[in-house]
Amino acid sequence: MAGCGLFGRHDELAWISEFLDGVRRSGGVRLIRGEPGVGKSSLMGAAAELAVSKGIRTLRASGSEFEADVSYACLNQLLLPVYSMLERLPAGPREALSVALGFGSGEPADVLLVCNAVLLLIRELEGETPVVLVVDDVHWIDRASAVVLGFVARRLDGCRAGLLASLRTDSASFLDLRGLSEHVLAPLDDEAAGQLIDSRQPQMPARIRRRLLDLAQGNPLALMELPTTLLGSAQSAATPSEIVPLSDRLQAVFAARLTTLPEATRQVLLLATFEGTGDVRVLRAALTDRPSPADLAPAERARLVRVDDATARIAFRHPLIRSAIVAMSTHEERRDAHIALAGALVTDPERRAWHLAAAATGPDEAVASLLDDAAHRVMRRGDGVAAIAALVRAAELSTTNAERGRRLAEAAYIGAEAIGSIDDAKVLLTDARDADVGSLHAAGAAAFLMINGDGDVSTAHRLLVGAIETGDHGYRTDNPALIEALHTLLLLCWYGSTPEYWKPFFAVLRRLQPRPTDLLALASDSFADPVRTGKAALPQIDAVLQTLTDDVDPTRVVRIGTASVYLDRLGDCRASSWRLVHHGRDGGPPRRHLGALMHLCLDDFLTGRWDEGEELAAEGQQISDTGGFSFFAWYFQYNRAILAAGRGRFEEAYALADEITHWALPRGVAAAALFAHHPRVLAAAGQGNYDAAFEHAAAMSPPGMLAPHVPHCTWVMFDLVEAAVRTGRTAEAKAHVAAMRKAGVGDLSSRMALLQAGAEALVFNDADAVSRLELVLEKTEGDRWLLDLSRVRLALGEQLRRTRSATRARRHLIAARDGFAAMVAQPWLSRAETELRATGHRLPHKRQDEPAPLTTQEAEIAQLAASGLTNKQIAERLYLSHRTVGAHLYRIFPKLGVTSRAGLRDALSPPAERQPGR
Repeated sequence: MAGCGLFGRHDELAWISEFLDGVRRSGGVRLIRGEPGVGKSSLMGAAAELAVSKGIRTLRASGSEFEADVSYACLNQLLLPVYSMLERLPAGPREALSVALGFGSGEPADVLLVCNAVLLLIRELEGETPVVLVVDDVHWIDRASAVVLGFVARRLDGCRAGLLASLRTDSASFLDLRGLSEHVLAPLDDEAAGQLIDSRQPQMPARIRRRLLDLAQGNPLALMELPTTLLGSAQSAATPSEIVPLSDRLQAVFAARLTTLPEATRQVLLLATFEGTGDVRVLRAALTDRPSPADLAPAERARLVRVDDATARIAFRHPLIRSAIVAMSTHEERRDAHIALAGALVTDPERRAWHLAAAATGPDEAVASLLDDAAHRVMRRGDGVAAIAALVRAAELSTTNAERGRRLAEAAYIGAEAIGSIDDAKVLLTDARDADVGSLHAAGAAAFLMINGDGDVSTAHRLLVGAIETGDHGYRTDNPALIEALHTLLLLCWYGSTPEYWKPFFAVLRRLQPRPTDLLALASDSFADPVRTGKAALPQIDAVLQTLTDDVDPTRVVRIGTASVYLDRLGDCRASSWRLVHHGRDGGPPRRHLGALMHLCLDDFLTGRWDEGEELAAEGQQISDTGGFSFFAWYFQYNRAILAAGRGRFEEAYALADEITHWALPRGVAAAALFAHHPRVLAAAGQGNYDAAFEHAAAMSPPGMLAPHVPHCTWVMFDLVEAAVRTGRTAEAKAHVAAMRKAGVGDLSSRMALLQAGAEALVFNDADAVSRLELVLEKTEGDRWLLDLSRVRLALGEQLRRTRSATRARRHLIAARDGFAAMVAQPWLSRAETELRATGHRLPHKRQDEPAPLTTQEAEIAQLAASGLTNKQIAERLYLSHRTVGAHLYRIFPKLGVTSRAGLRDALSPPAERQPGR
């Protein structure tokens, strides 16, 4: 199949190969039907190549609508390569065929004589070697040739000759098709269509790729022709997404059957095209007496559209028929259609605004305002592309420079902050400035463009602070531009990671009237400096998390996740985050996709879902590198680095950490440079180099101090104390525990309570501290904080063993070992097993070929598969892709010693529960 350059045609090629093998034995006839552009000609070409490779003489011809009136034109094309063989025929048939093919002179011969002459010639050919006639587009062959081919087709049984023909679905043909074996060539499935796209446009953005798949509907010609249009056009949302300019080839294919329709029918189809949803009721409301809904009938009979009586919906047979209809219409026809639809959509202001905008012939502030409102509604649904299109069109219709500039600036901000359309955002921002507008949206867009390009955090911070302090917003929280600017400023302050960055943010926050929004207030307490203000956010977090419904604004979902990080509530955001990931994979806004991936990766690390974490970090890195968000790549390098360190891939962890540092320092992204110490801490501890582990942890926050506005220092508190204790830095260890107690970090979450109690037990090493820790361990969910729980148990087990409390130590060490094994955290797993042996515990002998234990996620997937759920059902339950589930099962089977899903149930059951004989 690859050799033929085809994708997704394995079954068809196998069918053709079987047919050709039959031709070699006793002849045969096959017919291929398919829609225009579906790949019939490519398949016929592949069939001809396959026939040649099998040693079959191949004669080819293709119908042409320009030769349809030329008698025997197809037959001439087919038999020209074997013209010299005519000498072998008897005189009568030879002369008749020679005249028919245009090589001889004389009166036209009787058709029956020509038919018999061709049949004799084919039998002469197959006597030497098998022969196959490959005739493409038989709906365009001339009548005389069709009669001959029909005659021959019914007389090939028993000889080594065959006929393979193709024609369009629902096309008339002179060829008598009765009784011929047919195969309908279906469009490509999504996988094959994706392979075709990737082979020609490997760098196509995910959003455009998804749109191309939706538009083409598996039609190979459309898949090859549309990318130029989609990549080069700046189509707005003024028309349904199925309407795109067509190439000449596509226009010819999809418009061919429209030209014969009555004018009134084409007008109804144009209305249905612009209506977009297929709602027949809207169509009826938009139609006047002439044309009327009855004029749709010819299009239904031609099978260009179908109407579902039960749902009152009209559907086009193929999306690109809509594009052809628009291409065939005039300007005034299109304008009239939009005006009619606007009149029918008085209860749908968003769609009405777009139709009025499409019909506008000049600036119109009333329509511009309607589009402005529509932009904000679609943005709340997470459709940044549609929001930009609405704002740009509203700017075009604005009657003042100020309104034009404001709308372009807001479009630029959405493009830079949410969509990643950096080049488009630059153009929009330039246009906004040309309109002499210095709005908050323009400043926000400029800040995002600066940090995502060659600029630095400090300059972006100064620019945005200046815009906020000089703005005319009155510090009102009902000013959406001000709130957006403050959320952007919050991130810039966090990147800077010093109190100086945060001072202007909090100064503005205190001036907001009547009060900060719920999410801005929560983030300012939980994200800026949670060690000192996080407890103030605890009463708010539950109320905000309860707003995470299925239809919540994607921007709000990501911002709630951000506010949840240092309160350890990311687990409550998983379902919403996964919805954004799936939306992003389907072409949704990449910035929200990235934000959700960031939060899932962090939660995966803490909860032991390390396989998933590595997959999602790689996905995030790829999107950052190719989707216009290069600034955010360091997040995913960080997640990859801490997972590599946890699994003992130390060189990889150090290399990624160094890459982050080298990128961050010149740009003033102090947060990234600080984060880069975390994988170094883990790698050094995993290697047993506790001096290095201490130095890197102290670089994030010095011993005895939880650095202000460095919230991630809470993630290395326990590491610093453990490294200090192991290297004899007792004073530093005690000072750090004192700082933790003073700050009350244990009150922030159950994980923080676990880390604080673990650090106290390490430092004080007395019965009270150990008892307090064991009480915390009993209350901590083992599958919630698997990494920290396992590490604290390991440290406690080591401590108890040294005090000769082997039985108590063994219990904690076994639990730690199981946790590390589930995560495949090899450095700590080895330590836990060494300590267990030192307690006198006999580890089960592991054969060299014994499979590794299941990870947490693998165990969850295995249990669901054993219960009878399909891959798709498991994927929906766990918010994964079905391919990810399949990949996990591929690794699970050998680990459990089974070869199929049927063996999972017994393999996962305790020995006593297994059925006898198994």
